[in-house]
Amino acid sequence: MKWICVFLSAAFLASCSSSNESLETVSQVDLDKYAGKWYEIASFPQRFQEGCHCTTATYTKSAEGHIIVENRCNKDSINGELSHIEGKAFIVENSGNAKLEVQFFWPFKGDYWIIELSDDYSYAVVGHPNREYLWILSRTPQMEESTYNDLLKRISNKKFDITMLKKTVQWE
Repeated sequence: MKWICVFLSAAFLASCSSSNESLETVSQVDLDKYAGKWYEIASFPQRFQEGCHCTTATYTKSAEGHIIVENRCNKDSINGELSHIEGKAFIVENSGNAKLEVQFFWPFKGDYWIIELSDDYSYAVVGHPNREYLWILSRTPQMEESTYNDLLKRISNKKFDITMLKKTVQWE
């Protein structure tokens, strides 16, 4: 678990650089609708997620005004040991709640930008302005292939290298 902390901190520090081209987010996010459990469908592989299967993220609004973020996965197989980490997300002012700064270890924060979101909040795509981090999330462990392919086209149009995406092993 400790190694995840080290890699996560390093990843967020490395992510402080900005891309040459701006990244557009969705215009508005209803945090009450966004809260809850999300299943990772695919992501750009990151060292801090190495060996993760059945990865989920759960977002809960706190009384203090931030969002509690809990990431979980099973290490090395769908039946592997549970690994989890909890952090906080802070809303970036004037972003329509589409830009958050996630903090797992003080004082480091990383950009968490919601760049695609279905009207019914059944899927979301989260990226970083440097385009080195990307997650496709769904409310269910599986996503319709047609929806996934449509998202790939839109993500590619936002200048993300979709060849880097790796599908996440989830429960059937």
